[in-house]
Amino acid sequence: MAVLLPSGQIAEPDEKARGWAFMRLAFRPLFWLGALFGMLSIITWSLTYTGHLAFSPYGGGYFWHTHEMLFGFAVAIMSGFLLTAVQNWTRVPSIKGKPLAALVLLWLSARILLALPASWLPAALVIAVDVAFLPAAALCFALPILKAQMQRNLFFVPLLLMMATLNLLMHLSQLQLIALNFITLSHTMVLMVALVMVIIGGRVFPMFTANGTQTSKVDNIVWLDKAAIASVFVCALLTLVNSEQGIALQGMVFITAALINFARAWRWRIWVTFGTALVWPLHISYWAICIGLLMLGLIKLEVLSNPSLAYHAITVGGMGLMILAMISRVSLGHTGRMIRVGWVINSAFIALFSAFVIRVFAPLVSDQYQSLILVSALLWTLAYLIYIIAYAPVVFKPRVDGRDG
Repeated sequence: MAVLLPSGQIAEPDEKARGWAFMRLAFRPLFWLGALFGMLSIITWSLTYTGHLAFSPYGGGYFWHTHEMLFGFAVAIMSGFLLTAVQNWTRVPSIKGKPLAALVLLWLSARILLALPASWLPAALVIAVDVAFLPAAALCFALPILKAQMQRNLFFVPLLLMMATLNLLMHLSQLQLIALNFITLSHTMVLMVALVMVIIGGRVFPMFTANGTQTSKVDNIVWLDKAAIASVFVCALLTLVNSEQGIALQGMVFITAALINFARAWRWRIWVTFGTALVWPLHISYWAICIGLLMLGLIKLEVLSNPSLAYHAITVGGMGLMILAMISRVSLGHTGRMIRVGWVINSAFIALFSAFVIRVFAPLVSDQYQSLILVSALLWTLAYLIYIIAYAPVVFKPRVDGRDG
């Protein structure tokens, strides 16, 4: 966008001086590449699981699937969001340009190394490259906050470092260097990601709902917000308890966390959002987290028996839908576009919602487990493919208003 100078001359933005648009802010490469990786990972794993593809990555297929959807896909999107949001919170420029390209290359290198057979490279190299990303992202996130002296937002840093520790422990577990099972650690990580979603949801969902539906904003209840966050954190810690003692109490803790978060979600009035494409998936995703917590509690009480369904409620319905809706919204807002989407993106949300229903609820009434997994994976793939294609011009081109970012 041209700018009128005091002299009366017209100044055009110096696009070359600003560098490649794709590296102007963290959401651009980390959202788009993260979505691309999430799409490729799910279809690769589903074809491997159902016997349609021979794939032998580092750690084996199941380790690769659980690790990469968490520390590859989810972590990329989470980092992109935080490294973009921190600039808004502090008014201090966040990572961009060559430093951002280096951070993205670090993330991408780990994805490539983990897709290769374990025998090809030293395990220490793979682990070092993979584990380094989260501490690096945490540092990049912390610097603007420290510069602006807004330490209250630093609480995301220990969360990122805790996730980095879980990442390291997953690798050590896979190498049988510690007693903890990598599946247990992956469950802890699922709930840590859910914790971040619960925190961010409380910060932005009421505002997004009010703005998107043109209704009044629901005021936060401080004690309810704190209880929702604390209860999910306790649930994450309980996943590390490998004991049958107190199992009923653990089940009640999960159910309590689910009910607290259900109450929070109900206050946000999901029923006013169904006509607003960028808002209803956010609400459904939060309800999916609550459903997953409730299912985990019922599993501990031996009412249900398949923990995979509960964790996939949180990952497919919670993580998948919330990520797709958030990256669709944030990408528009931070490139100067109207925060509005049409039927194409809405169809992606519907496809992903269908993937959630088929992956979590259909196995309760059908014994065609592998077929259901494949159908759910195809719907996930379709949803993220739509985003990747539709949003390529958004993230690769400069802002439409001529501003930097």
